[in-house]
Amino acid sequence: MAGQVEGKVALVTGGASGIGEAIVELFAREGATVIATDIDELRGPELAKRITKAGGQAIFLEQDVTSEERWIKIVAEIAKRYGRLDILVSNAGIGIAVPSIVDMTLGDWRKQNAINLDGVFLSVKHCLPLMRKTGGGSIVMMSSLAGLRGAPGLSAYSATKGGVRLFAKSIAMECAAAGDGIRVNSVHPGIIDTPIWGKIPTGATGAGQNAPIDPEERARVATPLGRAGQAAEIASGVLYLASDASRYVTGSELVIDGGMNAGGVQRRA
Repeated sequence: MAGQVEGKVALVTGGASGIGEAIVELFAREGATVIATDIDELRGPELAKRITKAGGQAIFLEQDVTSEERWIKIVAEIAKRYGRLDILVSNAGIGIAVPSIVDMTLGDWRKQNAINLDGVFLSVKHCLPLMRKTGGGSIVMMSSLAGLRGAPGLSAYSATKGGVRLFAKSIAMECAAAGDGIRVNSVHPGIIDTPIWGKIPTGATGAGQNAPIDPEERARVATPLGRAGQAAEIASGVLYLASDASRYVTGSELVIDGGMNAGGVQRRA
């Protein structure tokens, strides 16, 4: 079914690469006008140009999601250009892995919290008023499988993503109580093959080096379906939550993890 978000205006943070990029592209193909924001000022404009050339509607705005001042400007720009906001996808996030929590610096703890939690808080605080003027809409917060269960070496990341999970539920109840027509849900990806795996700093003991993680190798061992997921598969789930197909869904968790959260399997040789 085409045009699932036809005529809607959508904001996607962290939209220049990985899952965010896949969401932006899918939303544009399905008829939305998309505002992609990111700190990546090289990939972002290229993405918007590619979508526009293909006949879609998208713009890129540079954004550090931890800056409240920038949030105020972003929302003002959306209001000026489009006069409405129907969909918010709070996707921007980072992961910092350490061998043990005792190896994590307070600086890294605060940085991860600032992007993964403060950024989501600011997105809701500043976008919700414009969405309410629109008369309803959908907020999708990107959590993680690590927000549902523990992960060694990623305890701080799990703390942020668990926070996103419950923040989504609380805002869902707040919006329901207000009767504003805004639904709020969280998405929980498992091992997804995106560029983030090459960007995960290993924290204090990593001397600033990136962790050499192969998502396919890890997924073959850890995932019942035996493979890493693709960004497009997460985007499809986000599209469902953003569209009217999920109009009776709020305060829910959409887990897209190849079966990891359900349990484990022993594969036949």
